[in-house]
Amino acid sequence: MKRKIVLACAGFILMTGPALAEEPIVGSWKRPNGTIIQYSSCGGDSYCGTVLTGEYKGKSIGSMSGKDGSYKGTVNKLDEGKTYNGKATASGSKLSLSGCVMGGLICKSESLTRQ
Repeated sequence: MKRKIVLACAGFILMTGPALAEEPIVGSWKRPNGTIIQYSSCGGDSYCGTVLTGEYKGKSIGSMSGKDGSYKGTVNKLDEGKTYNGKATASGSKLSLSGCVMGGLICKSESLTRQ
């Protein structure tokens, strides 16, 4: 009897494993200036970014929605006090983050490294 319960639990865990896997954007990322930001789930397919270190510690860096490593949303440029339309691509230990204004006419981007 115990064996059947253990096997049933193991089967359930194996089947739900991929569904429980986090999106690639989730985690801590180091910006080129050394600041660490963290993206975590904030409901559904939305991911909120928070500054973990430095002058803007505790501030929102924006939010992204998406899946499978491709996201769109907003990027807060804290030193400028502005919010840009943004996108992010996460793959392995790299996160490419960009923000644009004026319909994509002016864009800034940076590459972050997973911590």
